[in-house]
Amino acid sequence: MVAHGDVAPSDRELAASADLVIAADGGALALERWQIVPRTLVGDFDSLGTERAAAYRERGVDVVQFPVAKDQSDLEIAMRYALDARADDIVLLGILGGARIDHALTNAMLLADPAYRGHGVRAVYGGTALRALHAGESVALGGVAGDTVTLVPVRGDAVGVRTEGLRYPLNGQTLHFGKSLGLSNVIARSPARVSIEQGVVIVIEIAKEVGT
Repeated sequence: MVAHGDVAPSDRELAASADLVIAADGGALALERWQIVPRTLVGDFDSLGTERAAAYRERGVDVVQFPVAKDQSDLEIAMRYALDARADDIVLLGILGGARIDHALTNAMLLADPAYRGHGVRAVYGGTALRALHAGESVALGGVAGDTVTLVPVRGDAVGVRTEGLRYPLNGQTLHFGKSLGLSNVIARSPARVSIEQGVVIVIEIAKEVGT
């Protein structure tokens, strides 16, 4: 799924290999540069434009237009379409960067919506990946020694956070909402893991070459 934020050249491979490609409004512009045609295009088309959206419809793309005045962002609507398609591995591209920091923050918070739990939802921007970890879950980190790992509590405090393989271990501590305790940890050895007893955290992994 591609939104209208920044994308990295390496993100193209993720889009090209997907079984289902959904563009959220201006996310279609990145797909055009990559010469990838989405199966579904949703949004109010204030970024892409209604004429270009109509051209996609003529090419056989499933185009769904919504009014500008709506209660959900284009990305959230696109994510609902992915759920309706029973997607079990949802990769979000283009959700960060750009001039609209409000969009970037809101997009990242969508990862923590319990509706997407169990659907493998993660956001990728080059060597940076974000995903949500919910109460009772444990996740193996995909990075290698030297990669940065940040844990951001959302929806309140995260209780009973434990890590394995990180330079600064957590052994059941609470990460308080609005505090920075989980910022900029580092993978010391692989495999590394994070688990949580209560709450929700956004796990951010940054490859070493990106963080330097």
